Amino acid sequence: MDLQLAASLAPLLGWAVHSGILTRRLASARRDPLTGLHTRAGWTARAEHCIRRHPHAAVLLVDLDHFKILNDTHGHAAGDAALVATAHRLRAWCGRHGTAGRLGGDEFVAVVQDLTAADFDTLTTALHRPLDYEDASLPLAASVGTCLVAELPVPALTDALAADAAMYAAKGRGRRGSRAPR
Repeated sequence: MDLQLAASLAPLLGWAVHSGILTRRLASARRDPLTGLHTRAGWTARAEHCIRRHPHAAVLLVDLDHFKILNDTHGHAAGDAALVATAHRLRAWCGRHGTAGRLGGDEFVAVVQDLTAADFDTLTTALHRPLDYEDASLPLAASVGTCLVAELPVPALTDALAADAAMYAAKGRGRRGSRAPR
């Protein structure tokens, strides 16, 4: 190969490698390293797309109940296992009709194309199933708040995240709460 040609191709190869590395870093920044769920940034883009395309979409906020006690009693590895199990259950429930994300800590979020009371019951049952961890059965519970986009004056994600009000209302009912769609 001509030395001059090789010298001109070297920077292009360097930029191609650099671009690949940046692409992988960006993709990993949009995924939570523990659960594999979308982070807030990755989830928001998908949620906004879902809301635009599906007028009956629903936004759900999920907060694990008594997570600090579980972490303090059984250790951080058990807490991590609870987060991973919750993420798996939420992702499985969303399936191809929605997207789940982890906002941070023990707080999760999901958007689904449509939400029925039966779907909601299925989710809460899954989230309240105990976790088998190191020969023990750890109790898991979650408070879930929902917001049906069709009930909003303006179908916007920021307004739909008002589901947190429903979630905290559910927590106010003594944990293991849920706020089913109307």
